[in-house]
Amino acid sequence: MTKLKKVIITFFLLLLTVGATACSNKKETSSKSNSPKSINVQFVPSISANKLESRVKPMEKLLSDKLGIPVHVTMSTDYNTVVEAMKSKKVDVGFLPSDAYVMAHKQHAANLLLQAQRYGIKQPNGQQTDKLVNSYRGQVVVKKSSAIKSWKDLKGKSISVSNPTSDSGYVFPVAELKQKGLDVPKSCKLVTVTGQDQAVLNVLNGDTDAAFTFEDARNSVKEDNPDIMSKVVPIYFTKQIPNDTISVVPNMPKSFQKKLAKAFIEIGKSKKGKKIIERIYSHEGYTYGKDSDYDVIREYNKVIASTKKKND
Repeated sequence: MTKLKKVIITFFLLLLTVGATACSNKKETSSKSNSPKSINVQFVPSISANKLESRVKPMEKLLSDKLGIPVHVTMSTDYNTVVEAMKSKKVDVGFLPSDAYVMAHKQHAANLLLQAQRYGIKQPNGQQTDKLVNSYRGQVVVKKSSAIKSWKDLKGKSISVSNPTSDSGYVFPVAELKQKGLDVPKSCKLVTVTGQDQAVLNVLNGDTDAAFTFEDARNSVKEDNPDIMSKVVPIYFTKQIPNDTISVVPNMPKSFQKKLAKAFIEIGKSKKGKKIIERIYSHEGYTYGKDSDYDVIREYNKVIASTKKKND
């Protein structure tokens, strides 16, 4: 072998070594930058918050074990607060219902990661089926002994509602009844409650004449009120509402989003994880969805907006 050949071979070996080292360093840097040191998860309880505080810690641990980083799960009083927290990057992951997700997405505060799944409900008596579904209905409930027999009788009556970003507790019933000819905010007395279990109890106890809830929120108070199904009854059901979302901040690395989605899906499929998400948020599992699934929310929001303008 000539000296020239030896020099050329040595030169190329040196280049390969430098290139390999550079690639290795690049991978390490990329890996580190794509994995946050910790994440903050936030949601708004669909039932009374004091019942959920002890249930949050198991979710933190389960998710942390899956991701290999600390996870902090907190509760908020309303979805607007969650959206603002995501917008300011104080919260990385938000459990957002359809309307709140649409609002957050419009403000570039959140992207869809997963769609929640629940068991279907069949009537009468709000019995749970064994089929997982990606949507649900809202309902209007009244006391069975009430003179209110249809949505037409709601005019002038008091109604327990959720925050205006709640799909079943506000958006869908208000929008649909507006289309039918009843301007709920203008014609009824609205009482905002935290937790749709409280809305059902308000009707049972006579504190309000009716309530807007998800189907079938009566099950959430059935343990303490075994006869709730016979005393409080639905008089109206909305169209199908796309299930809640798990949404993430847009700047979350795509590789970590995949890891996070996989973690939530695995949690929903495991016996232990399923029990935790059932107790926290009435979710039975998670699946992939797409933003266009929520176009119906955008349509209803236009109806809500027109209602507000006329009442201002």
